Amino acid sequence: MGSTVADIKRRLQEAGEREFAVLERALVADTRRGVREAVEVARRRLAGERAERERVARLYAYERELAAGRGAGVVVGLDEVGRGPLAGPLAVGAVVLPLEPAVEGLDDSKQVRPEARERIAAIVKQVAVAWTVEYVEAADIDACGMTASLVLAFRRAVAHIEEAGACPDVILLDGNPLRLDPREVSVVKGDGCCASIAAASIVAKVERDALMCRYAEQYPEYGFDACKGYASPAHIEAIRRYGLTPIHRATFCTAFVQPTLF
Repeated sequence: MGSTVADIKRRLQEAGEREFAVLERALVADTRRGVREAVEVARRRLAGERAERERVARLYAYERELAAGRGAGVVVGLDEVGRGPLAGPLAVGAVVLPLEPAVEGLDDSKQVRPEARERIAAIVKQVAVAWTVEYVEAADIDACGMTASLVLAFRRAVAHIEEAGACPDVILLDGNPLRLDPREVSVVKGDGCCASIAAASIVAKVERDALMCRYAEQYPEYGFDACKGYASPAHIEAIRRYGLTPIHRATFCTAFVQPTLF
């Protein structure tokens, strides 16, 4: 019925006492309906929160299982961001998480909304035993290739974590093995099933996105704040119109620039 108390009072004044009982029953029924709806909304919210806590707990549990299988204690998770863009650096994040407190919302960075990524990244940085994001710039990617760049960035990330005093017993990598270290364990889709890899994914994504937004101020024609260096139609059109900047990966852009005659 949707009646408010003011509506009931007004209608009582207009209709007289003979309708009081009917209106009172209608108000009670409406109130009960509202309570039932509120209870159902709360029930669904609590169920969703419980499911999310259980999902995150599985990320931590799976990671502990991997570490225990190698008789290990300290675990560092690593993940890369920015393998495919036409511009900007490759970024590799590395995070060592404590067992507690669990960081709510950890997941593959691609599955997390931008505003949530920033919030989660801030929490990770606050609670982490150690963390870093290491970059390989566009010119080095052009010179060395992507595989060598990944190796360089991962080695830098592990070295930084060790310098911070968190010597890892296990190095968890997302995706295919790089065979850089005997402590290495590769986990397919690890950013969705291991807590520290997910944390590394989110921190690296947030840090690299922020860097690309700063580059957008330096090179406003390319819309780096929107495309983050990836091959959006607007970005490709800007390359064709304005050419390449120092942060572009020239070897990635050969299809979009005119070859020179000399």
